[in-house]
Amino acid sequence: MARNDEAFLHRWTAYYGAQLGMQNLFVFLDGTDQTLTQPLPEGIHVSAVKHIEGNRSTADRRRIDFLSSQAALLFANGYDLVIGTDVDEFLLVEPSLNLSLAEFLSQRKIGTSLSALGIDVGQHLENEAPIDDALLYLHQRHYALLSDRYSKASILARSVQWGSGFHRVRGHNFHIASGLYLFHFGCVDYNRLKARFTENERNAEGWEAHLRRRARTIHLITESSPKAWEQTTRRARRLQNIMRQPYAWNKPTMLRQKWVVEIPERFRNLV
Repeated sequence: MARNDEAFLHRWTAYYGAQLGMQNLFVFLDGTDQTLTQPLPEGIHVSAVKHIEGNRSTADRRRIDFLSSQAALLFANGYDLVIGTDVDEFLLVEPSLNLSLAEFLSQRKIGTSLSALGIDVGQHLENEAPIDDALLYLHQRHYALLSDRYSKASILARSVQWGSGFHRVRGHNFHIASGLYLFHFGCVDYNRLKARFTENERNAEGWEAHLRRRARTIHLITESSPKAWEQTTRRARRLQNIMRQPYAWNKPTMLRQKWVVEIPERFRNLV
């Protein structure tokens, strides 16, 4: 589901369409006032629904209930897996495995849901220029924060209820797959992020804290010395698979560890 995120939406559909087939993508525009300046590729199922109003917390719950109901319809119509992500989130398979996303998931036995390790990509303010949407993001961004917030229960194998933002599956545990990453690009550009602070609609709906948290990711990336990818992602995956949020047993935690890593060259051409 997307609202006022057309740049991300076109990149999202290009990536997932190549991985899964355009005919298997379902996009819901949050608001009948939403129009696209450029049409999406043929075959994608696109529908505009009534804008889900309320403060950020309330609207998030209403959105995820709607999307969980849509996932249930897809299962009823014969799909064996359903993936839910935000428009700025991309599930990437470890490139050295030489597997597409569909091939990777088809080789795994998934009971209820599957999670990927959260990779929160951000701009290094001293070394990286503003983002150019005409170019691949990972040609322009080289660092990320390992984030339990984005180790989401994105992949369902049966009809259940997601928690807000796909962060968990209600009443079920999570498992973070080795070799699978969720790259989040909401912090990809500091100037774009600052512009969100001036959007009256978002501020009125209680997004200020959320946007400031994203800005902290950019500052952490700028101010930290990056750790080695291989060792640090393995440690983060083990930690998150074991440790639980104190307020939610089915959500992972990094125990306040802030590990910044350099993204390997082999990921550069993926998004």
